[in-house]
Amino acid sequence: MSYDLIIKYGSVVFPYHGTVRCDLGVRAGKIAAIADEIASTAGSQVIDARGKYVFPGAVDSHFHVGIYRPHSEDAESESRSALVGGVSTLISYFRTGQHYLNKTGLYKDIFPEVQQLSSGHFYTDYGYHIAVMTAAQLDEVDWLVETAGVGSFKFYMFYKSLTLSADSTKGSAYTMAENYDLGHLYELMTRVSQIAAKHKDKARISLSLHCENPELIRVFIERAKQQGLTGLKAYSEGRPPLTERLSVHEAAILADATGCPINLLHLSSRDALQAGIDVRRQYPAHDIKLETTLHHLALDHEELDRNGIGIRGKVNPPIRTREHSNFLWEGIKNGSVDTVVSDHACCGEEHKHENDLWGSLPGFGGASILYPVLLSEGCHKRGVSLQRVAELVSANPARAFGLYPRKGCIAIGADADFAIVDMEKEQPITTEACFSAQDHTPFEGFMTKGWPTHTIVRGNVMLENGKVNDRRLGEFIRRPVALHENAA
Repeated sequence: MSYDLIIKYGSVVFPYHGTVRCDLGVRAGKIAAIADEIASTAGSQVIDARGKYVFPGAVDSHFHVGIYRPHSEDAESESRSALVGGVSTLISYFRTGQHYLNKTGLYKDIFPEVQQLSSGHFYTDYGYHIAVMTAAQLDEVDWLVETAGVGSFKFYMFYKSLTLSADSTKGSAYTMAENYDLGHLYELMTRVSQIAAKHKDKARISLSLHCENPELIRVFIERAKQQGLTGLKAYSEGRPPLTERLSVHEAAILADATGCPINLLHLSSRDALQAGIDVRRQYPAHDIKLETTLHHLALDHEELDRNGIGIRGKVNPPIRTREHSNFLWEGIKNGSVDTVVSDHACCGEEHKHENDLWGSLPGFGGASILYPVLLSEGCHKRGVSLQRVAELVSANPARAFGLYPRKGCIAIGADADFAIVDMEKEQPITTEACFSAQDHTPFEGFMTKGWPTHTIVRGNVMLENGKVNDRRLGEFIRRPVALHENAA
């Protein structure tokens, strides 16, 4: 029996199971064999993974393509960057309104444009979460799931108090929406709950929420300005953990009322994660997933301010202190946190103005260090198991967002997506090593141990020892895959 690719002598990390020394055979982009030994002569291409660990390719389920840059250009550079971190699949957020394509309307008109701008520009496989911004878009939820292949949605809780333009018929100049408030959220949850129940035997369909309360943000930003606070400390004080805690409880109450499966995104603080834990206990029968990010786990705004990173580290929710990140790590170790993501948004220094904290744009890249940070800070420093890391960045997001078992697992018939990792490779994070179009990183100089030597997407070696295969082979994955598996 012959294979297109054989990976030999590696220690294979199976999510929910453990690590096993075995060989892997790949045919036609799928895993075709898992065996104690496969003869090298049976493979057209052979990778010697001796002394290395073979992880499932990471599924970075929180990504932003085209938010600040042209969509196709951003897809190319940032999916290329993701390969460095062992990422084989991205799920990017998209919404109408300012940024992205800077337009509003029906997704039946706009989403085909998004797909056209994406086709042929991704190095990784990819999918999209969609933010339903307008009343008219509410009626497109079924079409988005059943026809367009979108298995998840989003609501930004801190947008709800954005000021309407002078012409109220146009809605907010930013959201380009009429009534983007908790009433709209309730209607959206109702629609998502109905389609989720309809297809519950196929896969999980859900709504993701950015949990920060805008009315409290308004008050605390004014306080931070009056106190003369500066740097990332000012930004954290202006959007404190209380704003997350309140919104988590608001979201859970509405989800309980509607039956909508929800994902609480980028929980940045002790307060936010504890609120997530509390609502899961309060509503034990309800489907609630908890997410945090690399930067909220690994960075500290006090250290970043001392090191001169400044506004380049601005992100929503803000980076907190070690007290908060340590609590998030405990959530990873005790199983409270379901997924870890990058929240990647390529945002150059031209959008980060040192003398204008409040006017600078939030966000930065991180997909290129997804496995390295989790392995270094989690496994090497805190004793987190390799299996747990594979679950956090691959299996759990694949299951939560309708990609499993095509993605997120190492099993016969699954896509041959792998990150082969040298756990002893130690190097600092640098802007150049990230392969992103972003001209800075708040992780500059951060020492990490455990880096992918290979990233493989559907059997194609896309990264090998620091060199990228310059073929943009990424495919749009229609989700939930179980619903669309027989679609053309």
